[in-house]
Amino acid sequence: MGILLGLLAIVVVLGIAFLMSNDKKNINLRGVGIMLALQLFTTWFMFNTDIGQAIIGAISAGFNKLIEFGTEGVNFVLGGIAVEEGGGGVFFFNVLLLIIFFATILSVLTYLKILPFIIKYLGQALSYITGLPKIESFNAVNSIFFGQSEALIAIKSQFHQLSDNRLYIVSASAMGSVSASIVGAYLGMLPAQYVLVALPLNMFSALIVASIIAPVKVDKKEDIVEIQDVSNAKSFFEAMGNGALDGGRIALIVATMLIAFIASLELVNWAFAGLFNGFTLQEALGYVIAPLGLLMGIPWAEAIDAGAIMGTKIVTNEFVAMLEFQNMLDQVSEKTVGVVTVFLTSFANFSSIGIIAGTVQGIDSEKGGRVSGFGMKLLIGATLGSVLSATIAGLFL
Repeated sequence: MGILLGLLAIVVVLGIAFLMSNDKKNINLRGVGIMLALQLFTTWFMFNTDIGQAIIGAISAGFNKLIEFGTEGVNFVLGGIAVEEGGGGVFFFNVLLLIIFFATILSVLTYLKILPFIIKYLGQALSYITGLPKIESFNAVNSIFFGQSEALIAIKSQFHQLSDNRLYIVSASAMGSVSASIVGAYLGMLPAQYVLVALPLNMFSALIVASIIAPVKVDKKEDIVEIQDVSNAKSFFEAMGNGALDGGRIALIVATMLIAFIASLELVNWAFAGLFNGFTLQEALGYVIAPLGLLMGIPWAEAIDAGAIMGTKIVTNEFVAMLEFQNMLDQVSEKTVGVVTVFLTSFANFSSIGIIAGTVQGIDSEKGGRVSGFGMKLLIGATLGSVLSATIAGLFL
């Protein structure tokens, strides 16, 4: 029964995307089918084979070791306060400050041309297999490693040749992904195997949904990608310094947004409770999203609470939702943990519309206005992508 519901959820997601499509005749059905097959194979391989489990274990162990190294740096500066229990600032010290170390590693790997090399050839392989244009394929892979702004900046020299549909796809890939620099923070809150599997799943899902909503066809002569150098560092140590400063900025931005969003959510819940006899916004979102959660594979007894978490992520951001869901991990089934974790591991929320539109505005003011114009359509598409990823994960749990 669970498999049938999951398949129905996939049909619903693809059906909604099809209804939203602005060029139904030119949808790349072959590419969509190939990417769906790759998602199913990847999830089965990672969850249901010994080799896949070993790979997840090795990657998770690698991240945990990096977290240990990062914690040493945090503890040196803070004198051990980061590991004290019960303190109000433990989350900032134990989780957010680790972003600094991960951003440093990312910057160094970029300076050494290791990441650009990997991203370039993975993007070429994706384009060859699926038939998608090279810019869109490169951007999708790039978005796994870099944040929304950085991924778009890497292709800024080619923005002039992006049609509205191509602009939609690259924006959707940026919104449907997460930055590698903050994956370590996610791993400090939710199970590693589901966070790590979500990364490739969300890349494919963003491309699947976006290429249905906004199909593109590019002449082979024009199908080239020129990569903008994402590292301005002139030396190894400058790359380290730039990465550390970028990581510190990201940590402070996340902390600032958490303060604003959590406080605002409490305010809205207080107002909701006063108007609707103790009924909160999250409870309302839970009832609205619960039927979708049921299709995704979440047991009905847990669907309302899970729906509330997923709704919280959409109206605030993934960190707020993860912090709330972290307190529920021991109270729900493993399937719910996996499905919701995969759903939460993306930037698909209202605030991302402004971030992406602002980034594009800085690159090309005209195209920035176009992104703002289809901002809500972008959020719906990215959310459908998160639903697709979570549903496919649920099929194998």
